[in-house]
Amino acid sequence: MTGHDEPLTSPKNPRIRAAAALRDRRARDEAGLTLVDGSRELARALAGGARVMEAFVDEDRLDEEGLDAVAQARSRGAAIVAVTATVLDRLAYGDRSDGVVATVRIPDLDLEALDLPVDPLVVVVEGVEKPGNLGAVLRSADGAGADAVIASDSRTDLFNPNAIRASLGAIFAVPLAAGPGAAVRGVLAARGLRVVTARVDADALYTDVDLRGPVAIVLGSEADGLTDAWAGPDVVPVRLPMLGVADSLNVSIAAAVLLYEARRQRG
Repeated sequence: MTGHDEPLTSPKNPRIRAAAALRDRRARDEAGLTLVDGSRELARALAGGARVMEAFVDEDRLDEEGLDAVAQARSRGAAIVAVTATVLDRLAYGDRSDGVVATVRIPDLDLEALDLPVDPLVVVVEGVEKPGNLGAVLRSADGAGADAVIASDSRTDLFNPNAIRASLGAIFAVPLAAGPGAAVRGVLAARGLRVVTARVDADALYTDVDLRGPVAIVLGSEADGLTDAWAGPDVVPVRLPMLGVADSLNVSIAAAVLLYEARRQRG
């Protein structure tokens, strides 16, 4: 399957070192590549049209889904590289290994190129730096049928490999864009989207606000909330009721609640 007589055995091999470097955001930004770890994640990347450059494979650990994903990657021109378990563990994330880690081209995140349908439901995230939270927001966006996710600041690293993994590959099924807050607001306004922000001090409950039609739901980090880029008379702040000692929910939970309320209202 791999086209190599013997698997690569050294983590110091130049191909392995180049792939491992993609753990660092600067290296990802410079190369325009990220790491996709896992059979399901690779399959979803391929289904979403992602360009797979290399797949590092430990064939002994590949399940049926992994075999299919690697075969698809190969048919689309990806280099398939056999490696030992030790080498693959150098590239993999977490304690689960499906036997494949791939390098994938990061797609275009140009705001102006974002294609939205009529009456879109869009998620905007600002300052969501924890990959697990970001991945969970992406899963909720996919599950609730959101039409796009937009990162509105440079801190939010959409294609962090841990965010990809936390999204279970759903990141490749949702249209994405990124840009500064002012630019994002400009695009939303130009396309007629109303802006609804999640704020702990908002007067209106989320269930009392109309989330039908063209709407952007904007979420910030739990630590810092949203910046003033998301304030103004044309913005509708909403809150989720907090009846215990905590003053806010995890951002991914808040995203799920708001998105499914929007989906409920939209029928």
